[in-house]
Amino acid sequence: MRDYDDELADIDDDADLLDDELDTDDDEASDDFDDGEGEEDDYEDATADEIDFVVALYREDGQPNVVPMAFALANDLDDLITMLRRFPGDAGATGVVSINGEFFMMARVRGRDVRVLLSDAVAANFWPIARDVADFLGADIPGEDDASEPLGDLGLFADVGLREFDMETIIGDYEEDSDEMVRRVIKRLGYAAPFAAAVENKA
Repeated sequence: MRDYDDELADIDDDADLLDDELDTDDDEASDDFDDGEGEEDDYEDATADEIDFVVALYREDGQPNVVPMAFALANDLDDLITMLRRFPGDAGATGVVSINGEFFMMARVRGRDVRVLLSDAVAANFWPIARDVADFLGADIPGEDDASEPLGDLGLFADVGLREFDMETIIGDYEEDSDEMVRRVIKRLGYAAPFAAAVENKA
């Protein structure tokens, strides 16, 4: 069996390649906007300083693994989903993004099955990844001054013990930053130790 370091090195190589692809895509997208073909050119990508973390969660042979991912993935849901499909999880993989302590999103990918959750739908007015989630769900985006509310599948982890009610309770604690909300979810799912190591190594 390949060890964790070898597996992580392969995933890092994939992330580097994807970063190069994203840079090329960004250049092409800019050309499209210059031609007047895009409608989302007012959305600025989250910067490295604004991204709390981007990680993938998966279990292999029952063991929890958390791998830091390229920050570029915090700005594009399609690219995040593509990368998640490369992980060897027993039951797929979950991508977790937290932005600026303001909101988080999660995408659980198992083959063609993709389920997503956005902690605050209002964030879709300001951040590309949040807008991507709303578009993926075909959901209306609330106004900038509307009350915060989640969007997507609150029962994302109901099959592994985190009930919809529990997720709603965590997200509903508006006094807590989004990265801390994620840590509460991570702990409930049994990924606390590898998550802490992954976030520390990425810093």
